[in-house]
Amino acid sequence: MGPPDPRQRFEQIYMAHYADLLGYVRRRTECADDAADALSETFTTAWRRVRDIPEGEQARLWLYGVARLVLANQRRGQARRGALAARLREELATWDQGQRPHQDSRAIREAFRRLSPDDRELLSLVSWEGLDTAQIATVLGCSRGAVRLRLHRARKRLARELDAADLDLVAYGPRAVALLKGQS
Repeated sequence: MGPPDPRQRFEQIYMAHYADLLGYVRRRTECADDAADALSETFTTAWRRVRDIPEGEQARLWLYGVARLVLANQRRGQARRGALAARLREELATWDQGQRPHQDSRAIREAFRRLSPDDRELLSLVSWEGLDTAQIATVLGCSRGAVRLRLHRARKRLARELDAADLDLVAYGPRAVALLKGQS
C-alpha cells in the first residue's frame, strides 16, 4: 500500500487537532479575529507541507510550532503597523503646524473632491505618489501622450475649482503653482 492521499491526510490532521490548535492560538491572541487569522495561516502551512508533518502525537506538536511562528509574525506585523501609525501621526502633526489656515485646507480639499474620480486619481499619482508620466501610463494602461493630455486637463479643472474658492496659490509657494501649471 502506497503513501496516504495528501488530502485525506490533511483532513485527518485537521479533524484531530483543530480544537487543540484553536485553544492554543486563542489563549495567545487579543481577539477572535487574530486567532482566526493565526489558525487559518497555520492550517494553510500544514496543507502546503502536509508531507512534512510527522505522524501521531508529533503532528500536534509540529502544528503548535507552526502556530507559534505564525503568532510571532503577527506580533511583529502589529508592532510594525503600530510604529508606522505613530510615525505618521507625528509627521501629520508636524505637517499640520506648518500649513495654511484650516479654512484654506478645507477649501482645497473640497475643490479637489469636486473633481471627477479620474482627475483626482491622476493628480494624486503625480502629487502624492510622485510618479512621472511614463510611470502613470503604466499604472493606467495608456500612452504617455494620453497621460500628458489628461493631466493638463485635470490641472486646468483643479485650477478652476480653486479659483472659484478664491484661493491664492502663490501663498502656498512656487511648488504649488508649478504643480498646478504642470511645471513639475
